[in-house]
Amino acid sequence: MIFWLAVWQGGAMALGERLLLPSPAEVLVCLARLGITTGFWRSVVWSAARILGGFALACGLGTLLAGLSARFGFIRALLWPFVAAVKAVPVVSFIILALVWLPSRQLSLFISALMVFPTVYLNVLEGVDRTDTALLEMARVFRVPASRRLRDIYLPQILPWFRSACALGLGLCWKSGVAAEVIGLPAGSVGEKLYNAKVYFETPELFAWTAVIVALSMLFERLVLRLLDRIDARRVKG
Repeated sequence: MIFWLAVWQGGAMALGERLLLPSPAEVLVCLARLGITTGFWRSVVWSAARILGGFALACGLGTLLAGLSARFGFIRALLWPFVAAVKAVPVVSFIILALVWLPSRQLSLFISALMVFPTVYLNVLEGVDRTDTALLEMARVFRVPASRRLRDIYLPQILPWFRSACALGLGLCWKSGVAAEVIGLPAGSVGEKLYNAKVYFETPELFAWTAVIVALSMLFERLVLRLLDRIDARRVKG
């Protein structure tokens, strides 16, 4: 971190132009100035609620449909073209299309969910597919209840894959969600603040909001992964 801050400072000093590249100190001062305003925190909460809501929706739907796809081949075949399309099509195309059908205030929630869904779906499906068939056969022979099979056979196999999906998806949901806000410009969002900073050539503010997005992404990634680790630890103990 110190190395890259030094590189940043050196680049700012070499350019000598605040409009092109402000120094870390200038960005920090701008961030401190923003942080004492209620509008800053309202924007953070507004965007976080929708982007993380999209992430939670993608996790729920992805896990549910992965389970159904593992059980029913026709569902897997039905979802394959959709998942392949979402993975291949640029996010900006979905944003522009979604603006035709959705109000801009709901755009970041929808786009975040859409972009994260394939990651969760494919990872959970891979975890289910890799479940030990011998253990499943033994559980069937001894008539182990479905709840115990889920807890003691499927969950230990799926959880590492789900954890990996969350680690990837949390960064993706913030990138895609903020991109949707920059294009849709819902009032009071982080994306709107980014756009306004760019329009008015407020480069330090642009960097400050970018730093906020990175910090939020890292914070929630750490919180979610720690929660999953605790769930796994309790499962092992219990």
